[in-house]
Amino acid sequence: MSAAPTRFASVDALRGLTVAAMLLVNTPGDWSHVYAPLLHAEWHGVTPTDLVFPFFLFIVGVSIALGVLPRAEAGVARAVLVSAVLWRAAKIVALGLALHLLAYLLLDRPSFRPWGVLQRIGLCFAVAGLIALYLKPRAQCALIVALLLGYWALMAPWGYDPFTNLAARVDTALFGPWLYQWDSTSMRGQDPEGLLSTLPAVATVLFGLRAGAWLRAGQTATIGGTGIALILLGLAWSLVFPLNKALWTSSYGVFTAGCAMLALVVAHRLVDRQGWPAVGRRFGVNAIAAYVGAAVMTYLLLGLGWMGPLYQQGFAGWMTPRFGPQVPSLAFALAFVAAWWVVVREMDRRRWYLKV
Repeated sequence: MSAAPTRFASVDALRGLTVAAMLLVNTPGDWSHVYAPLLHAEWHGVTPTDLVFPFFLFIVGVSIALGVLPRAEAGVARAVLVSAVLWRAAKIVALGLALHLLAYLLLDRPSFRPWGVLQRIGLCFAVAGLIALYLKPRAQCALIVALLLGYWALMAPWGYDPFTNLAARVDTALFGPWLYQWDSTSMRGQDPEGLLSTLPAVATVLFGLRAGAWLRAGQTATIGGTGIALILLGLAWSLVFPLNKALWTSSYGVFTAGCAMLALVVAHRLVDRQGWPAVGRRFGVNAIAAYVGAAVMTYLLLGLGWMGPLYQQGFAGWMTPRFGPQVPSLAFALAFVAAWWVVVREMDRRRWYLKV
């Protein structure tokens, strides 16, 4: 292996396509009229949308293998790398909290929500980064197994229904109404990025860490074979521990990691080996800028009352009579992604990269 940091265009492309998918599913013109594949499963089950976040966390692990570990191999002091990992994680969490504060202030939400996508990314990055620096590959694999089996053991006695599962009980006890969903009648809450479900999410990042190490070593067959095995294992496990994104069940973590491994192999062979264009790369090299900027834009449009008129006049007003209500809703989301593609393209042209 090379001791120098390695950059694969395929990884940037896959990260970018994942961010673009995040923007697409987060910004329909009308939440009442969205095509089913662009919605999360109501509870158990997996839709294409349910693959987006685990793909991003998986790529976080790949990036640790490609960015952090080569610096350690090059002789950078472990204390320096630990400090860098924790500082970056803290900045990502702070960005997530700032976004939720902005949403709370602009959208008149009943309470501030401490958990969220960026908060989970930051926490998982911190834990996985430290694991990468302190544990050997075999110990990392053992820890993945322990996290997934341990989470199953914790969750099973309480069942997997909304609000009454153990993850929801823990979040309700610790954070009360500051959750994504809150039932004021029963005084119970549920959060898809809550505390306990972060444990199997760390395993998702560690799957990416191992895949990134194999990618550096040129062991793409190992990545592909492991991906197929994980998909089959996840489907089999789902018979007793259902696939569930909101709970980040162990079966879901295994299944989605398998899907991400196959996607990584395909991207690597097409982009890095066969020279296909790295579609999505511009989103990938400015992933945080695109995600945060898009969220701020959405909150501002909603808070200023401009989102509804923009959608109605630009899309729904003339599209709905011709194509029905779902087409303009999707068209708005695609236009939103396209607008941000223009932004990240210009940033890339000027070599402006937001590093967190």
